[in-house]
Amino acid sequence: MRAQTAATSARLPLSGLLALATAGFITILTEALPAGLLPQIAADLRISQAMAGQMVTIYAIGSLVAAIPLVELTKTWRRRPLLIAAISGFAIVNTVTALSPNYAVTMAARFFAGVFAGLLWALAAGYASRMVQPHQQGRAIAIAMLGAPVALSIGIPGGTFLGDLTGWRWAFAFLSIITVLVIGWALRALPDFQGERAETANRLSSVWRLPGVRPVLFVTFAVVFAHNILYTYIVPFLKPAGLSGRADKVLLVFGVASLVVIPIIGAIVDRHLRVATVASIALFAAASLLFLILGDRPVAIYLGVFVWGLAFGGAPTLFQTASAKAAGAHADTAQAMIVTAWNAAMAGGGLVGGLLLAGVGATIFPAALLACLLPALIVAWAGRRGFPARFR
Repeated sequence: MRAQTAATSARLPLSGLLALATAGFITILTEALPAGLLPQIAADLRISQAMAGQMVTIYAIGSLVAAIPLVELTKTWRRRPLLIAAISGFAIVNTVTALSPNYAVTMAARFFAGVFAGLLWALAAGYASRMVQPHQQGRAIAIAMLGAPVALSIGIPGGTFLGDLTGWRWAFAFLSIITVLVIGWALRALPDFQGERAETANRLSSVWRLPGVRPVLFVTFAVVFAHNILYTYIVPFLKPAGLSGRADKVLLVFGVASLVVIPIIGAIVDRHLRVATVASIALFAAASLLFLILGDRPVAIYLGVFVWGLAFGGAPTLFQTASAKAAGAHADTAQAMIVTAWNAAMAGGGLVGGLLLAGVGATIFPAALLACLLPALIVAWAGRRGFPARFR
């Protein structure tokens, strides 16, 4: 009964949506926190910063390999117990990370963190969509995705500050404590839903062939790939401008901008998806161009990071809404594809960023970003089935 009333109510179920957002907050914070603590982690584990950056890459690989298989394996399971299991995994892996004696154990924990993240993100948008009526799905997804910009605006800078103050391990231990609290909240606030009935074996290929799915996947991959090159190695990128010691402040600017744009995206995503997506990519490209021309000037860095945050803050909502709408009844599988594309891009961006950093230096990053973003801009504008002007 509770599931039925949640789906039919005209009011947004804010408590449940915010519980999903907080779970997303934990996921993003777990994913990106190493970016702000690379020097500490590298020194403590006696590795290079490029190797420490692979903590983000291995996390992404875990999500990449797990999302689609886990969604297919668990598609008939009830949704709330499955979601709670995914959230609970973060309490385990972040505790292991905090106590890890060496790089190998840390990387193993990060891999399984990615596995849990792949399942959680595959469930989150579909879960939010089922809690509201069809015309509210974009706004519901926007609220459920709110945890990402909050993590970037408050969590990452706060975690970086905590890591600087107490050590990077305590930052991950604190994440485990937050996770336990979120589990209790989710049990109280989230309705339960039945799993899907078993479908034919060619379901994955059928969803892949749906009009609009492939353009969404391509744009998602390209934008996230570009983002991860820069975000993972933000500390060395800031060095020419003399800001490598102020990574927490730079990340705060990025996060605040990401947070500011969310209400705007939530208000327009159901009516102007393509325009919002094209504008988002164009802003990211403009920031990259600014970094390319004036990357050694602090004022240009702060301005560019703010624009970058505005561009990327709405990306999860835009891409997941487009995917859900394009796939219709197959939204869970399409979301798993988005998670796979997202994390393939994270892994690729972290790996390529590390190679560029070691081989050429961080000054090459803006050019690499533009090489990714310009094709994404063209596909988003031309791919009208994946990013229609408006949904009805």
